[in-house]
Amino acid sequence: MLEVIYQDDYVIAINKPEGLLVHRSPIDKHETRFALQLLRDQIGQKVYPVHRLDKPTSGVLLFALSSDIARKLTEQFTQGNISKQYLAIVRGHCAPHGVIDYPLQEQLDRLADALADPNKPAQEAITHYHTLAQTELPFAVGRYATARYSLVALKPLTGRKHQLRRHMKHIFHPILGDTTHGDGKHNQFIRQEFACQRLLLHAARLTLIHPYTEQPLVLNASLSDEFTQVLANMRLEHSGLWLGL
Repeated sequence: MLEVIYQDDYVIAINKPEGLLVHRSPIDKHETRFALQLLRDQIGQKVYPVHRLDKPTSGVLLFALSSDIARKLTEQFTQGNISKQYLAIVRGHCAPHGVIDYPLQEQLDRLADALADPNKPAQEAITHYHTLAQTELPFAVGRYATARYSLVALKPLTGRKHQLRRHMKHIFHPILGDTTHGDGKHNQFIRQEFACQRLLLHAARLTLIHPYTEQPLVLNASLSDEFTQVLANMRLEHSGLWLGL
């Protein structure tokens, strides 16, 4: 059963577990479980996806319950009127806060983007970050005698493919568990020391205007037990109040 965090006659939101695709994709032909179909079967009603989360990312995933509501929500996403806030554990000690303004070249998939223009200019991409907690562990990972990590809150102002993962790599603080844009030695360390096999990136909050009532709607998704246990094992103390969790 998928965890439903909000539902009314117009929209439904779930806390998507990591490792679950939003819908069928030619990139993962072997997959047989998808959030869209699972949720449809769970509530006995057709649902319409209005945004996406990467397969390894957990957190708030919003669906519309009609095509008209889907259109209205898509307009909000397109116009940048929906706010997304993520939590991530990254390598190193981040600055207290900052803005990553770094254009990203569109990443094309050989199958899904076969007809896309490979020479398309880099697109504007902006991410705000805020450091919530830091830790230093007595383990030699790589060339240093200790291992430093930060818990950060991330707010993307644009929606480029793998934006947060690529932006954090750009400032030399890759997200732990990222097998594409991360640090292999630190990924191996968290697998061995903390039995953590996942990407430590979580869509914690989605803020929007309800497409029918036109009132503010704030959707929070709590962390999984695995993510919470890693925070505890790393001694990354935080109040959680920033996200209302």
